[in-house]
Amino acid sequence: MVIKVFLASSSGSTAIKKKQQDVVGFLEALKIDYTQLDIASNEENRMWMRENVPGEKKPTNGIPLPPQIFNEEIYCGDYETFFEAKEDNAVYEFLGLTPPPGSKEEEEQASEED
Repeated sequence: MVIKVFLASSSGSTAIKKKQQDVVGFLEALKIDYTQLDIASNEENRMWMRENVPGEKKPTNGIPLPPQIFNEEIYCGDYETFFEAKEDNAVYEFLGLTPPPGSKEEEEQASEED
């Protein structure tokens, strides 16, 4: 399974750049394999992202902004849902991945099963 992070390499928005850096930095810190897909320089990536973000997750103008996160073809969420998962120690669950042994998330799942 590959985590796909759709980014815009040439975004004029400082807020979007910060959100993209936050997502990528966090995935790297957790050593989670991911692929960056640029929507600014690749029309196929842009079209795929727009078509695969669920309708209820699209903004009123219908154009989702990066970063958008997928696990293969399965939509995980945008920056706001990623941030909530991060705050709740639920990033692996958010990404559809099994938490590694010893992680906070793995310990929480184990205590819930007891």
